[in-house]
Amino acid sequence: MKKNEKLRFIVSIALSLLLLAISIFAASKIIAGKKKPEALINQVVKPVYVDTVANQTIALNMNANGTLQAFRKVELYAEVQGILKTNGRLFKAGQSYTAGSAILSIDDSEFKASIVAQRSTLYNQLMSAMPDMQLDYPQAFPKWQAYLNTFSVNAALPTLPTFDSDQEKYYINSKNIITTFYNIKNLEERLSKYQIKAPFSGLVTEALVNNGTLIRSGQKLGEFIDPSQYELQISLGESFKDLVRVGNSVKLNNIDNTQSFTGRVSRINNVVDPNTQSIQVFIEVSSNKLSEGMYLEAQLEGQKVSDVYEITRKLLVNNTEIFTVVNGQLKKIPVNIIHFTKETAIIKDLAEGTILLQKNVPGAYDGMLVTIAK
Repeated sequence: MKKNEKLRFIVSIALSLLLLAISIFAASKIIAGKKKPEALINQVVKPVYVDTVANQTIALNMNANGTLQAFRKVELYAEVQGILKTNGRLFKAGQSYTAGSAILSIDDSEFKASIVAQRSTLYNQLMSAMPDMQLDYPQAFPKWQAYLNTFSVNAALPTLPTFDSDQEKYYINSKNIITTFYNIKNLEERLSKYQIKAPFSGLVTEALVNNGTLIRSGQKLGEFIDPSQYELQISLGESFKDLVRVGNSVKLNNIDNTQSFTGRVSRINNVVDPNTQSIQVFIEVSSNKLSEGMYLEAQLEGQKVSDVYEITRKLLVNNTEIFTVVNGQLKKIPVNIIHFTKETAIIKDLAEGTILLQKNVPGAYDGMLVTIAK
C-alpha cells in the first residue's frame, strides 16, 4: 500500500506542474495576440512670416564712435619765474581771448630793470668808441652816430649798422659791442616770455593757477583751445582700411540721436595697432553746438557691393546659418556674411527668390512644419 500511495503522490505532482506549464503557455499566447493601440501624435504647424530674397547693391556702412577733441589745442607752460599779475580779466576756465591778446602776465619788473642796465652798458661802449671812429673811420662815423641818436635804454635795441670793411668790424669787435648787443637781444627775447599771448582766438578750458600765485619755470598753467573746429578720432578694423578715403563725407550723431552733424575724413593713420588690429581715422567737424569731450557716433559710407541681401542679426544661427522655408518645412542653410552693422548682417551668394524667415520662431529646428502667414 505504501508503494501505491507514493506513486499516486508523484503522479499528482507531475500533473499539477504540467497544468501550470500549459496555463502559462496559453496566457503568453493570449497576451501576444493582443495589438497595442497606436499613439496619436498631434503635429502642430506653426504660422511664420517670411521675406523673399531680392538681391541688390548696398553700401558697406561702418559705425564707430569716439570723443571730440579740439583741432587746435595748446597747453600753457611757464618758461620764466615770477608772480602772476592781474591782466584785466581773470584767468579762469571758459574765459575767451582774441588772437594776439595777452592771456597771462608774469611780473617782469626786476628782469626789465636788468635789461635797462645792460642797454646802458652798451650805450656807454658805443659812446667810448665814437671819438676814435671819427678819426680812423670817418666814412663809418655818420651811420654809427645816427644809430646812437635812435638808441633808447627803455626800448628794444635796433639792428646794428652793417659793416663797410673788415677794419671797421674788427674795431667794433675790439670794443666788445657785438657781444654785448647779442646778450641784450637774448634778454629781450626772454622778456617776451613773461607774457603769454593767445596764438589764435579761443577760450581757456583749464586754469591751474590764480592771480598772485608764484609761477615757476616749467609749470603747467592751463589749456587753451579753438572752439570753432573739432576732430573725432575713431578706430576701424584693418579690413576696412581700403574702404575709407580722405575727403569722404561722414554723418555724425550725438549719443541721444537728437543732433546730427556732417564731418569729413581729414587723415588716416594706416599703421595697424597690433593689439586691436585696427587703424585710426580722423574726422573734421565744425559746429557751434559741439564741445570738447562730446561723445559722437560716426556712420561712414564705404564701398558699394552688388548682389547682396541685408537681414537683421537676430535671424542668424551661431552667426553662420539662417532658416529658410522649403515645401512647408524649415531648412537651415549656411550663409556667406561679408559685413556686420550694428543691427544687420549683409549676405552674399543667396539665391534669388529664397524664402527666409522674417521673424524668429521659438524652438525652431530643421524640418519643423510651418505655414506662411498672410
